[in-house]
Amino acid sequence: MAKFAMLLLPAVAALTALATNPGAENEAVTVEAWGRGGALLYTLTAGTTTLRITDWGATITSLTMLDPRTGKDVDIVLGLDSLEPYMDGTSPYFGAIVGRVANRIKDARFTLNGTTYFLMGNDHNNTLHGGFIGYNNILWRSRVASKDPSSPSVEFLLYSYNTEQGFPGDIDVTVTYTLSGENELRVELIASTRNKMTPVNLAHHSYWNLAGHNSGSILNHTVKILASHYTPVDALLIPTGEIAPVAETPFDFLEPMSIGSRIESVPGGYDHNFALDKTVRDDEGLYHAVTLEDPVSTRKMEIWTNQPGVQFYSGNQIVRIEGKGGAVYSKHAGLCLETQGFPNAVNQPNFPSVILNSGDVYNHVMVHKFSSSL
Repeated sequence: MAKFAMLLLPAVAALTALATNPGAENEAVTVEAWGRGGALLYTLTAGTTTLRITDWGATITSLTMLDPRTGKDVDIVLGLDSLEPYMDGTSPYFGAIVGRVANRIKDARFTLNGTTYFLMGNDHNNTLHGGFIGYNNILWRSRVASKDPSSPSVEFLLYSYNTEQGFPGDIDVTVTYTLSGENELRVELIASTRNKMTPVNLAHHSYWNLAGHNSGSILNHTVKILASHYTPVDALLIPTGEIAPVAETPFDFLEPMSIGSRIESVPGGYDHNFALDKTVRDDEGLYHAVTLEDPVSTRKMEIWTNQPGVQFYSGNQIVRIEGKGGAVYSKHAGLCLETQGFPNAVNQPNFPSVILNSGDVYNHVMVHKFSSSL
């Protein structure tokens, strides 16, 4: 870990100087030192919406939007007040970029071109979100990409070396966060390999609560997932390899359903990959994946993406985490909707491939569109 911090200190020092800019509070992007080890915290502002991101794990720490009922700001992602709990393992991937391969890889191994690669097993001898030191546990390089008040943007960059956590090949990763006005958050993840073929499957891991991060359970939220099929899992949440229809199961969210209405029929709660239908596209060619809505505030979030799947996680394993502003997060305090390739695709030839060839570019886009009926 110290190696990454030492390599990145020159960039950190240069960027920290931006925080001393007089009048910075009037700018669309500001930056300040945050915690130990040279980490930074960026603040992006577009109208009444404010997004905060740290370069530790390229992590969103807060997203505040105006509540149309009260006129007050409401933070709709779970998070922590300081850097230390993100670093010491308290955070269950709150707001982070996870990789090199998001989700689970069975038995912490896979075979590519006749070579078996042994990974770091950090989840019941399986690999979860890249291993013990995934991308959420690394200090990224960072820079302001745009200070345009209508579309402020910050870019995070990472070099991931050959054999890191057992994965082959040297790759370069870029993540860009953009507020496209006050009602849209765009996340774009790009990766390329310098030499060897390697699996790449990045994901953004925010925990959402559209009523506010400190409002309690999300079980009354309604969700619509444009997926006629999902991938069933075993007792350790590894896909069995089947791509099964959602019809007549608790996984049928083709029409809006409250999360809590059938969750008791799903052992442990929702933590499953849905195979997107890809039937509704926008002008950019992104697929409409999910619509999430809080019935109290009437806040709605649509997610559009170019990925084949979305992992729906209902926050089943959150256990008394001390969050921002004195909030205490418990089971179902937030939910994740992670667009990505299918879990364990490296070991399931019938799943869409997550292998990145030399010379190719991995490009993952997810756009969050917010609205309210008030």
